Amino acid sequence: MKIEKIGSRIAGLMEQRGVSLDELVERTGLQRDFLKNIGDEKEYFPSLGPLLKISRALGVRLGTLLDDQVSEDPLIVRKDDDKKEIDMLPDKDKPVALKFYSLGRGKTDRHMEPFFIEILPESAQEKKLSSHEGEEFIVVTEGEVEVIYGAETHLLKTGDSIYYNSVVPHYVSCASETKACIYAVLYIPE
Repeated sequence: MKIEKIGSRIAGLMEQRGVSLDELVERTGLQRDFLKNIGDEKEYFPSLGPLLKISRALGVRLGTLLDDQVSEDPLIVRKDDDKKEIDMLPDKDKPVALKFYSLGRGKTDRHMEPFFIEILPESAQEKKLSSHEGEEFIVVTEGEVEVIYGAETHLLKTGDSIYYNSVVPHYVSCASETKACIYAVLYIPE
């Protein structure tokens, strides 16, 4: 199952705040065609870096773009519950490299973004480093993961973890021929 209507949510927020597409381009530094594709393509879902820029430009939390459900405290996600998959596409013409499953979906007052992520071998093809404010914590639960952090490269295996400042350019990819799985928690200050 894929998240739908991300473009509709962004368009609605733009309308509420009186932000034109050209203003969004200026505020985010993202390409006009890229932003237009998000709205036009129902299945196209960009990576977290651009979504973070869009959420900041619109004055909302990243979680506001990722979900539209409200829940009560505490939010419990059972292992066997249906998970909504968010495919992170590096480009709409390339294969899916990461499959994100939000573990905070529905907790509207959250300050962290917890995910279960399947990292596919395709993630190692094009290693584009990104950076944003905040911190990230990752625990590898299956396979091997390569983390490029600034000028350093780290190989993590099942049971290993890494905690870093995400303002430093970084990239996380699968380091084997079979998928890797991680739990990741992103903290993004408001």
